[in-house]
Amino acid sequence: QVQLVESGGGLVQAGGSLRLSCTASGRTLSITAMGWFRRAPGKEREFVAGIDWRGSSTTYADSVKGRFTISRDNAKTMMYLQMNSLKPEDTAVYYCAARFLGDASTWAGNYAYWGQGTQVTVSS
Repeated sequence: QVQLVESGGGLVQAGGSLRLSCTASGRTLSITAMGWFRRAPGKEREFVAGIDWRGSSTTYADSVKGRFTISRDNAKTMMYLQMNSLKPEDTAVYYCAARFLGDASTWAGNYAYWGQGTQVTVSS
């Protein structure tokens, strides 16, 4: 089991920045990849970014490439999402997720563990 807790959400104006954090506890040594997903009001949950826990390779949704950066700490218990040049369409609840088998994936079904989410609101 892994427990995930997101933090860092809030209200920001368009063009601004936020940094989300995800703290992992429990069987963190079993994590092979983690990701960020988001769900906007009235929309399906969508992939934002993912990172392989061992090699640190990353992948991004086209909608955030060049604006968002995913990273992790060396202790492999923290994951971050640096969000720059935020747009109103980035408004959503952001979730971090972890899996024990396989690389970072864009499919939510591949992740067994999820946090409760943190709200990000971007005003125009």
